[in-house]
Amino acid sequence: MRDIALNSVWKQNAGVVQILGMCPVLAVSTSVVNGVSLGLATALVTGLSSAAVAAVRHLVPNEIRNPIFITIIAALVTMVDLLMNAYVHGLYAVLGIFIPLITTNCIVLARAEAFASKNPLRQSAWDGFMMGIGLTLVLGLLGALRELLGRGTLLSGLDLVFGPQAAGWVIHVAPADYQFLIALLPPGAFLGLAALIAGKNWLDARARARTANRQLAPA
Repeated sequence: MRDIALNSVWKQNAGVVQILGMCPVLAVSTSVVNGVSLGLATALVTGLSSAAVAAVRHLVPNEIRNPIFITIIAALVTMVDLLMNAYVHGLYAVLGIFIPLITTNCIVLARAEAFASKNPLRQSAWDGFMMGIGLTLVLGLLGALRELLGRGTLLSGLDLVFGPQAAGWVIHVAPADYQFLIALLPPGAFLGLAALIAGKNWLDARARARTANRQLAPA
């Protein structure tokens, strides 16, 4: 289970390694709250759909496998969509079409096809959920970077999740009139994602170099 988590969150991260689900990553990551909220919704759907696919994998003929998987995913996304509309309507309105679009997210179907259709239920559910958590981390980091550079705040919109009392929890690191518009527009999303990809590649290169140095060091 630890290997599955490490692979999903770091080695095969959907956002900075596989470069999947780019539509929500680039469009919704204007703030930490938006990015993390959509990421957690995706993680929930991915975990539950992977568990469901693993449970029925021996019963589904290969010829209709993908339509069945998509039907399962669509049903779960509909449940999440209705729950968010009922309990966090303000956030639901902000995220808009990107909640139902989880159905067509490459990450969800990819894990169902590549892992859940070939592995037991427990491991499949964990793999799907952790793959969603990996995407959530990317969305959260990218949202924090864009929000901080673009508006000089962190956690803006938290009241959409926790109510009006959470409006005072927003962290302001710049004057109220500060704005760096490019960070909030699509070019800022591409530049921010490129920075995250470069950062991960740099950390991986350092880890490989340390490993190589240890192997070359005399006993």
